[in-house]
Amino acid sequence: MTTWHPYPATAESTVVGTLLQSDPVPHEGLGRAPMLTVHLPQNHIQRDRRYPVLYMHDGQNLFDDVPSYSGEWQVDETMHQLASEGIEVIVVGITNAPGEVRYDEYSLFAGAEGEGGNGRLYLDFLVNTVKPLIDESFLTEPGPATTGIMGSSMGGLASLYGFFEHPDVFGLAGAMSPAFWWDDGQTLEYLRYQPPQEGRIYLDVGTVEDQDDPDLARRYHDEFWLARDILAPVYGDRLMTAVDEGAIHHETAWARRLPEAVRFLFG
Repeated sequence: MTTWHPYPATAESTVVGTLLQSDPVPHEGLGRAPMLTVHLPQNHIQRDRRYPVLYMHDGQNLFDDVPSYSGEWQVDETMHQLASEGIEVIVVGITNAPGEVRYDEYSLFAGAEGEGGNGRLYLDFLVNTVKPLIDESFLTEPGPATTGIMGSSMGGLASLYGFFEHPDVFGLAGAMSPAFWWDDGQTLEYLRYQPPQEGRIYLDVGTVEDQDDPDLARRYHDEFWLARDILAPVYGDRLMTAVDEGAIHHETAWARRLPEAVRFLFG
C-alpha cells in the first residue's frame, strides 16, 4: 500500500498549492522504484467532482527548483493560473531514471549506438501501476478523453508512444521539443503507420534548441516539421503545433509554453 505524504518543501523550495509525494513505487520490469509527486487542484476536496489527470515525465523538474537537475517547469504555478480560467487538472510527476537509463525507458527504438528501446516497460509501469494507484487515491476522471501524458525531449517521444500504444488510457499527448534524432527516423516512421486515434496531440519546438550544436538544432527543427506533416492530415484541428522563436532546449522554454499546451489539451 503506497502512502502519500505532504511534499517535503524546504525554505528554498518554489512550490505553490497542494503537493503530495508517494513512497517509492516499485516495478519489477524497470528494476527501480520511482517517486510520484502529485499537484492537486485547490478544490480537490469537493467530493461531488472529479478531475482530469496529466501524467508528466522527469518528475524532479516539474514543480520545484530544489530537486531539479536543470530548472523547473513551474507546473504548479501554471496550474494555479489556469484554475482561474476554469481549467483544473491533477498533475502527476514520475521521477526519471538516472543517466543513460532515462534514454532506455523513454524510447521504443534503439539509438545510433544500439542503446535504448525499452519504452514499453516504462509505459507498462504508467498504465498498470501508476494510473491505478492515482485513480484509487484521488478524485480522477479516469477515461482517455480526460487523461493526458506529456514530456519534453526524450519525454516527448515517450508521450507520443503512450498515446499510440495505449489509446484506451491516454487520449491526450503533449510532446515538447521531441528528440526525433534519437533513433534516426524510426519514431517518425512509427508515427507514419499508426492508425488514427481519438484525442488531441500538442507538438512544439524552439528555433534554437541546441546553441552548441547547429546540426542537432537543425534536426530538432526539421524533424518537428516532418512529424507535423505526418500528423496534421490525420488529426486536423485536434493537433496543435507551435514554434517558439529563439527558444533553447531547457525547462524555462517548456515552462513558457506549458499554459497554452494545457489549454489546448484540457480546455
